[in-house]
Amino acid sequence: MLTILFDGIAYGMLLFVLACGLSVTLGLMNFVNLAHGAFAMAGGYITVIMMNRYGISFYWCLPAAFILTALVGVVLERLLYRRLYSASHLDQVLFSIGLVFMSIAAIDYFMGGQQQLINLPPELSGRFGFMGVDIGRYRLFIIVICAVLTIALQLALTRTRFGSQLRAAVDDGRVARGMGINVSVIFALTFALGSGLAGLGGALGTELLGLDPNFPLKYLIYFMIVVTVGGTSSITGPFIAALLLGIADVAGKYYVPQLGAFIIYAVMILVLILRPHGLFSREGGR
Repeated sequence: MLTILFDGIAYGMLLFVLACGLSVTLGLMNFVNLAHGAFAMAGGYITVIMMNRYGISFYWCLPAAFILTALVGVVLERLLYRRLYSASHLDQVLFSIGLVFMSIAAIDYFMGGQQQLINLPPELSGRFGFMGVDIGRYRLFIIVICAVLTIALQLALTRTRFGSQLRAAVDDGRVARGMGINVSVIFALTFALGSGLAGLGGALGTELLGLDPNFPLKYLIYFMIVVTVGGTSSITGPFIAALLLGIADVAGKYYVPQLGAFIIYAVMILVLILRPHGLFSREGGR
């Protein structure tokens, strides 16, 4: 049971890193970016190419995946996304879904449709026992990395000048501009952060989740569940939701594998019945 709990926490942490960029763009920028999974897929393929073709260490691939996908995010935000900030959510959904299918077709053309594999460093492979718990080394690595990222992201959004400027830009862009805040730059940096986090999550998840051209569609529902259950008013909600769903999914597949993914959807429905606006949303507490 403790081993399942540990694996569920690792899976939940990974889900959070993959989904928190969507939480940032949806909750703080009010932009429905369903192409978020395409950035995660990009981070995964960057890792695969760097490791398998050029023999670059896995540890260098992680920051590279973050930086390169963040740069791609900035370019797309400047060229495409910024034109739809004031559009309806339906327009944003249709636009981002179109990008998803374009990314799938591009990856399938250039990389092929087969499952991509990487070889982890020896020190991250295998498992070890600790106080009766069978701990996977790579899952422990994911937990540590994701915990550090979660704390850093929470502090960046709540305790820094950038976080204050972002909230001001979202609440009233015109007033923010009048106060000297460059709203355009703030939004570009925020979108880059969300894209980079998705790319990093994709790099970390290549080993556990698998990687193929259908990755954005396969895990889009998981990203949406994390954000929907957790709410978009804070980072805490999606983090708790990701842990809850990760543990429920792993436990369900272990104890009742015949139900498949039914458990995670059942948890989502139960939470939304009790908290229609998410676990930690302000609306839900009224």
